[in-house]
Amino acid sequence: MFLVILIILSFYLTQTVETKRVLNIPKGSTNFIITYLDKKNYDLNYIDKLTVKMLGYPQSGWIDLKSTKMTKIEFLYKLTTSKAALKKVTLIPGETYYFFLQEVANKLDISTTKLFESYSKFGYKIDGNIIADTYYLPLGMDENQLIQHLFNQTNIKYEKFSKKIFGVYDKKNWFRYIIIASIIQKEAASKNEMPKISSVIYNRLKKNMKLQMDGTLNYGKYSHQRITPKFIKEDKSDYNTYKIKGLPSNPVCAVEFEAIKAAIFPSSTDYLYFMKSADGKYHDFSNSYKKHRRNISKIKKLNKIKKQKINKKNKKVSTKKTSKNDNKLKNLWK
Repeated sequence: MFLVILIILSFYLTQTVETKRVLNIPKGSTNFIITYLDKKNYDLNYIDKLTVKMLGYPQSGWIDLKSTKMTKIEFLYKLTTSKAALKKVTLIPGETYYFFLQEVANKLDISTTKLFESYSKFGYKIDGNIIADTYYLPLGMDENQLIQHLFNQTNIKYEKFSKKIFGVYDKKNWFRYIIIASIIQKEAASKNEMPKISSVIYNRLKKNMKLQMDGTLNYGKYSHQRITPKFIKEDKSDYNTYKIKGLPSNPVCAVEFEAIKAAIFPSSTDYLYFMKSADGKYHDFSNSYKKHRRNISKIKKLNKIKKQKINKKNKKVSTKKTSKNDNKLKNLWK
């Protein structure tokens, strides 16, 4: 009887299992995990539960099985021992999906075209679907799995933030804040400035003024491009807040929590304008166009003085070099 059972078990455990190379194993008991995999068409039962319990405990998270075809016993053993090889990828606050996806495709050696197709297929908006953060992505995931993994990670965080602040998660309403946060992310010189930038956005919207912010035009592939009068004139998208009133219909970039917080809790100000300070480290804010013009004049004067000082310094350096060269020539003729 024992011999018969052993033969049956040997036959059962040496059957071929076809699987995806990379699996996402949920957290939970061995019974829960085996039931989960059985529902995913892995045809597992009570014998498999006992076998896994004898071998150890299933690894949760993304695991790399290294192969797509193996025996049942190999499959069960790998459930308890396999771990995914991870690749570190950082989405910088203010960066767009366009450049981030290219970096991900390059680092994980997957198809850029397929990754963009998956992003378009599953994305709620054109941008802002992935929160700015550092991600440890498993090698071996296909493009669809990867995009869904990034979107799920972000959605969990968005839902957590929203429920903490509002008590509920209304995705449509939440993404309005993400749009505002993305503009703040592009425009603010520091995290401390974010609530002030936010107040300018809300104040201008309230007065039915165009936002007229360069940062909204640093969308998609234009993320690193300098915004010129020509670009403003030629861009026909609704990111062009020099032409349209209100907010763009999509976020401009990926955002961090500080920008989202500023979008929800703006400073209480009457500011309508801001511009970069002379050193470029912060912004000068004003509540009227007259004061804004004065700030512009002040910066122009400071930049002019700065330029004159640089030219004067370069002239002195040039004179010294010429003088040294003249002395060398004189010495040669002696």
